[in-house]
Amino acid sequence: MKTMVRLLAFCAALLIAGGVVAQKTATGAAAHYPDHPVRMLVGFGAGGPTDVIARIVAQKLSAYLGQQFYVDDKPGAGGNIASAETAKAAPDGYTITVVSTGFMVNMSLYAKVPYDAVKDFAPITMVAYSPNVIAVNPEVPAKSVKELIELIKANPNKYSFAGPGIGSTPHLSGELFKQIFDLDVVHVPFPGAAQAVSSTLAGHTQIAFTALPPALANIKDGRLRALAVLAVKRAAELPDVPTMQEAGYSGQEADTLTGVLAPAGTPKEIVDLLNREIAKAVAEPDVTAHLLKLGFVPVANKPEEFGARIKSEIAKWGKVVHDAHLRIE
Repeated sequence: MKTMVRLLAFCAALLIAGGVVAQKTATGAAAHYPDHPVRMLVGFGAGGPTDVIARIVAQKLSAYLGQQFYVDDKPGAGGNIASAETAKAAPDGYTITVVSTGFMVNMSLYAKVPYDAVKDFAPITMVAYSPNVIAVNPEVPAKSVKELIELIKANPNKYSFAGPGIGSTPHLSGELFKQIFDLDVVHVPFPGAAQAVSSTLAGHTQIAFTALPPALANIKDGRLRALAVLAVKRAAELPDVPTMQEAGYSGQEADTLTGVLAPAGTPKEIVDLLNREIAKAVAEPDVTAHLLKLGFVPVANKPEEFGARIKSEIAKWGKVVHDAHLRIE
């Protein structure tokens, strides 16, 4: 019996010692982070809003931390390919990902999702968000959201709205608009926001639901008429365009966010370091001005705040996806 007790005590001591060594190893690695280049995976093509913000962040982090942070675009499956690769990467801070709201939407949109948006990732920060906007071709007689609703109701199955892809937040904003006001309007999906805007400019689709950046220049030039921004406050670049609340309708807020994640298990010291440095970058006047010019609102919140936002977005858009009977196999 004494032998067995000694053996158990010895095993316990080994486990404790191993845990201490592992903790010291992780702490030591974090203390020297980064000591080689860091890959930032993006699930969309070059030039899109997520890619643009990733490159802004990468440039600043490279300058601050003395190692190259480089963007690796891995488009496909609505961002799922890049997210899945990040989830499986070593949790050492050398593979992180920059995501959009689709990261959360995909949990309910796709029949099979190769990651768990909550369990498989360590949130770092939400860098910025862009409100979605409702815009129409100038030939459409509606000058307000109220007039647009009345116009569609008076002409069922006549009007269509363009959106970037199936399951994007602009698309789901349009679906939510249809659901709440019981409208007979057809969604026409396009590979990206640029094509959706082009279709509306040409009058092939009369209405566009997009994130603000792709439509901003055409709205300012008068080639599109913005009826409302789907945000709690007006967009700085479009001060004359009302919010949906100001237009008389609540519950329509929708934006496209951009955030940074690491694999679950990444040391807290690394997560906190990246959070501080990204917040510092976003606060720089040149970065703030650049984001605002693109139609984004700078945020750079804390990891726990971004984590809470991820959960709320999954619940919000999951209901819209369900009610619209959307599914990608």
